[in-house]
Amino acid sequence: MIDAMPLPAILLDREYRILFANRRYRERYGWSDGGPRKCYQVSHRNEVPCDLAGETCPIRDCLTNGRPTEVLHVHHTPRGEEHVRVEMWPLRAPGTDTITHFVELLHPSSFSGESDAEGVSHLVGKAPRFLHMMGLLERVAPSSTNVMLLGESGTGKEMVANALHQLSPRKDQPFVTVECTGLPESLFESELFGHVRGSFTGATSDKPGLVTAADGGTLFLDEVGEIPLPSQVKLLRLLETRRYRRLGDTEWQQSDFRLVSATNKHLREMVAEGLFREDLYYRLSVFEIDLPALRDRIEDLPLLVGNLLQRLGYAHLSVSKEALQALTGYRFPGNVRELRNIIERAALLTDSDRIEVSHLPQHCLEGAPGDGRHLQGAAGWRWGDGIRPLAEIEAEYLEDAARRHQGSRKELAATLGLSERALYRRLQLLRIRE
Repeated sequence: MIDAMPLPAILLDREYRILFANRRYRERYGWSDGGPRKCYQVSHRNEVPCDLAGETCPIRDCLTNGRPTEVLHVHHTPRGEEHVRVEMWPLRAPGTDTITHFVELLHPSSFSGESDAEGVSHLVGKAPRFLHMMGLLERVAPSSTNVMLLGESGTGKEMVANALHQLSPRKDQPFVTVECTGLPESLFESELFGHVRGSFTGATSDKPGLVTAADGGTLFLDEVGEIPLPSQVKLLRLLETRRYRRLGDTEWQQSDFRLVSATNKHLREMVAEGLFREDLYYRLSVFEIDLPALRDRIEDLPLLVGNLLQRLGYAHLSVSKEALQALTGYRFPGNVRELRNIIERAALLTDSDRIEVSHLPQHCLEGAPGDGRHLQGAAGWRWGDGIRPLAEIEAEYLEDAARRHQGSRKELAATLGLSERALYRRLQLLRIRE
């Protein structure tokens, strides 16, 4: 039965062992009976299960909730790394609730190299929080459900919204962005709904609104928390009826669009403070997706840097190990947008084919003084009279912090300004070096 399945499929036991692989799995992963026997060895080239490597393990999820599960993973193949949707089905012993085996089906992801969707190639990464976001994006894209993108400034909300559009059945129709920041009430309504000639001073002709332009496609409201309260009522009516009137017009019009919103504000707090309508909030946030900050997916930095160099037209450049280590220790308050600016500046400063520490902005290199350690410009960390590698200093600092900290790992991660998974990965690397 597994061999007849049209997708790569394997049969697993509770010890992660591959008991059988169909022909498509063998072809795709170059696996044979004499190869590695455990799924994480084949797909991730790890020696520990996914949940022990900081990722989501579908077998563990099945054992926990007793139901089929699906996750987005990055798998190794003979052609390189690719995104796949892993569908895991638990099998029970006859007449019992005891799970004894699992069937794993591997679906090609919309974010894999095989995807023909435009605009998704810029979404790169394999950090757990990033993959979770991508999995949610892939699930909701085929529907017409209203989506709310939540994240700090610079995390790429418009890029994610565009990718959502490109993966939807509306991809051949318009993708229209409404910048909600700084628009007064009258101008917001004019931009969104349009106006007729003479409706206000300066309205010398009829103007269709962005809702009209988005008919059949996707309407993206960027920074939706900035919409004036009086305009929120009219937006709510639009979402409930799909009908609207241009400013100064008496006739109703209709528009069929898919709504995607984005904000870097805490809308629940704004609702509690009376700054945002509760009914509109629930209309907008049917399906919420959190975009991780760059500091919470810092392990994706090499991939992002490579992607940015290619997009900016500097594919011939590389980044030195020291420069990459320096960037890894920076918190990136401006997220990926700030990283883009840093890389573009560094690419213009270098006179060779490589970006060095000296090409990075000073604020990326400044460290806190103490214990005789301080940063001297772009030269690197100094301790006494000798210059030491940044990775070595970081390893000693993390080791010392882990030894002296009396609380939980979660508390330590918060103190260091890292996510718990990012701290876990760094401590794992430290143990490997030891």
